[in-house]
Amino acid sequence: MSKRKAPTMTDVARLAEVSPMTVSRALRPGTRISSETRRKIVEAAETLGYVIDTTASGFASGRTGFVAMTIPSINNANFADTALGVTEGLRGSGLELLLGYTNYDINEEERLVETFLRRRPEAVVVTGGAHTDRCRRLLEAYGAPIVETWDLPTDPVQHVVGFSNARAGRIMATHLHGHGYRKIGFLGGEAARDTRGADRRRGFQAALTEFGLPADRVIVSGQLPTRMREASQMMRSFLDRWPDSDAVMCVSDLAAFGALSVALKMGLKVPDQIAIAGFGAYDVAEFALPQITTIDVKAYDIGFQAASIITRHLNAQSDDQPPEIHEVSFTVLQRASSLKTS
Repeated sequence: MSKRKAPTMTDVARLAEVSPMTVSRALRPGTRISSETRRKIVEAAETLGYVIDTTASGFASGRTGFVAMTIPSINNANFADTALGVTEGLRGSGLELLLGYTNYDINEEERLVETFLRRRPEAVVVTGGAHTDRCRRLLEAYGAPIVETWDLPTDPVQHVVGFSNARAGRIMATHLHGHGYRKIGFLGGEAARDTRGADRRRGFQAALTEFGLPADRVIVSGQLPTRMREASQMMRSFLDRWPDSDAVMCVSDLAAFGALSVALKMGLKVPDQIAIAGFGAYDVAEFALPQITTIDVKAYDIGFQAASIITRHLNAQSDDQPPEIHEVSFTVLQRASSLKTS
């Protein structure tokens, strides 16, 4: 089967019985042309399925009309909500979002960022503050807004909308300790790839140490993202190794649901025999039985604030605008999986 040729501006002009130049003018906003001629041209374009090629006008205006964003996972509800926040925050600005998927790999992030920058995005949003040296140099040298999200780096590239993952881990450890748990563990991903999850674990362990509790009850998986299946296997290993454990924090709510399922299958009472906590405020945590204690970092708001920074700085009269650092507040949602009934 031969490949179908895409309709051209000349095809639209022929069907509308006007010149290609008239078509070009009619399809550009702000040009003066009669409403009847414009109607004929738009109808012809719709009939043929013609899509305006903005490449040439983009070169001429210096605008490409898109914001690039990297996310670690395409099936993670948190990152999907953040991308939605960016999309809706850009609405009405004439900018669209282009996503790239890194699979928690900073080398893949570098490749994606380089590919994006060749296409001259209006701004770049990246997830996290850990990058390869080269990726960081590319971002620093690029003359457009750069926003790091989901983290609170000590040396940001430019703008930041995020939070301290270490503090989140610390606060969850404090919650569990405050409810009487003393033999507490952590299930998470490989530190070299899931740097934000590793920060949560470090904050969690630091708090346990301050409370005078052992902080070595940790099971780490190299499979990222840590899904329910991997977490189920990790929970079995955790309980085999430390059967007297009375609480566990998981790197995400998906992992917590997997851990909860294993605990219940083994006949353990949650939370009276073992408490389970997660992170991310996923729907699965709310509708689990018992409901899973978690941390809500307001993923949508992270994206919306990132978009607001971008539009503010692109519309600024001066290029001399200081970087914006927005620390997002988060909330521990205390639920039945960690609240003892007696």
